[in-house]
Amino acid sequence: MRKIDELKQELTTLEGEVRSLLNEDKVKEAEVKMEEQRSLKSKIKIQEELDAQEEREVNEKMEKREEKQEERQDNKQVEYRDAFYKMVRGVDLNSDERRSLTAGSATAGGHTVPKSFQKKLIDKLEELNIMRKLATVIQTDSDMDIPVIVSHGTAAWTAEEGAYNESDDVFGQITLKAFKLTRIIKVSEELLQDSAFDLENYLVNEFARSIAKAEENAFVAGDGVDKPEGVFVGAEVGLTAASGSALKADEIVDLYYSLPRPYREKAVFIANDSTVKVIRKLKDSEGNYLWEKGLGGEPSTILGRPVHTSEFSPEIGVNANVIAFGDMSYYQIADRKTRVFQRLNEKYADFGQVGFRGYERVDGKLTLAEAVKVLKMAAV
Repeated sequence: MRKIDELKQELTTLEGEVRSLLNEDKVKEAEVKMEEQRSLKSKIKIQEELDAQEEREVNEKMEKREEKQEERQDNKQVEYRDAFYKMVRGVDLNSDERRSLTAGSATAGGHTVPKSFQKKLIDKLEELNIMRKLATVIQTDSDMDIPVIVSHGTAAWTAEEGAYNESDDVFGQITLKAFKLTRIIKVSEELLQDSAFDLENYLVNEFARSIAKAEENAFVAGDGVDKPEGVFVGAEVGLTAASGSALKADEIVDLYYSLPRPYREKAVFIANDSTVKVIRKLKDSEGNYLWEKGLGGEPSTILGRPVHTSEFSPEIGVNANVIAFGDMSYYQIADRKTRVFQRLNEKYADFGQVGFRGYERVDGKLTLAEAVKVLKMAAV
């Protein structure tokens, strides 16, 4: 590239000399310089082609190197996956397989699950856990501090040459940690020895079913003690109902408008099935039902916004937060690295079973309280 830059600089100099000679009416001298100029342009064109060819060759070499690295990485992943599932089934491993499996050992014991297992598990969790569909999910390696605005500054009309209004945003901080969620599954030795038994899908489905249920319980209604804090706990109260045991149509409308307008565009309702059953019977002042049934696979709506149900949402009762309405993307779920898995050979041997212990580390928290409002039942 240095050579082409030198040639272009030389061409610029020649162009200046040609202009000077023409300004002095030295036509013959200018023509000689112009011939040099044409020759130099030809050299520049050739050099540009050579540079482009060299760049293509360098890029091709880099691509081949990257392909080989990816191929080696893929091979390592395949070797680890095969060794992992042999370990799970209790098949004896050779030295290479044991070495491959050691690369995925976790500090607390067990082995990180292969990427294929991880992907299937995450897909299943998203399918079973409503909050993983609505929230923002991030990956973390350590505790994460998230700055949040506690209160907003304000603008003010100011007279000519008047003092500016000093009003700053007030910031706070929310920390996403990593709470441990565990499960042990027992499988009979006969099933493990049955080659037709799809052990991977069985473990994925069983872990996902129980983990998703525990996760959703925490993400919806968790108290934040040794578990994530749920959205019903972290949200602001938008409206307190007049009764502790009944809902009115106007209260649903008031909850809707208690949420600041910027958050309504992506807002959804979350409630227990028993609460939704009550809402489906409510009518506005003109006799129209607030509930609108969804079509073509779309969720049903209240006041034009989607409705989702969770069995872990509080039911109607004194002082209970029974409906959450807001933009759930402000609820953040932080997954700590990958899931870890361990085969327990001896623990259940007397019963002809093998245990599989799995755990994940996760946290969840509403990072902006004003983005979600809850309807709270009265104290009486």
